[in-house]
Amino acid sequence: MSNSPKQDEPGKVRMSDVSDKPVSSRIAVASAKVFLNAETLDALRKGEVSKGDVLTIAKIAGVMATKRTSDLIPLCHPIRISKVDLRLEICDYGVYLESEVKADEKTGVEMEALTAVTIAALTIYDMCKPLQKDIEIGEVRLELKTGGKSGDFHRYREPKS
Repeated sequence: MSNSPKQDEPGKVRMSDVSDKPVSSRIAVASAKVFLNAETLDALRKGEVSKGDVLTIAKIAGVMATKRTSDLIPLCHPIRISKVDLRLEICDYGVYLESEVKADEKTGVEMEALTAVTIAALTIYDMCKPLQKDIEIGEVRLELKTGGKSGDFHRYREPKS
């Protein structure tokens, strides 16, 4: 029996059945980039963004979103998360974001890690949009996944800057 979502009848779908899968330790790491111009980066570095502390608020938003992933993505299983770590770093192009999510579960935490960086990136966008209209969010991707039947995945990591 496959654990992927199936389309039963046209237009009808069902959640993957993980009831027979064993619980295992799961880890996922995801990353994203927010591309900002020099003026916006300068304001971010100096703490002069009018909406407040951009990186702190983005980190809180990402952690909160991680816990709500199954509410945001249809057919995504609710997960009992044991750890969320979200790192945001100002770089020469903007902000590099990286999340690490851990859980002991029957299914992986990739979607939770991807949700963390995506919502944090959107928060940076929202807070910086008064300064810059052409902000770009890109390179949202899974960097690492461990645990589960499909085994481990490790993406080759390029330098952040």
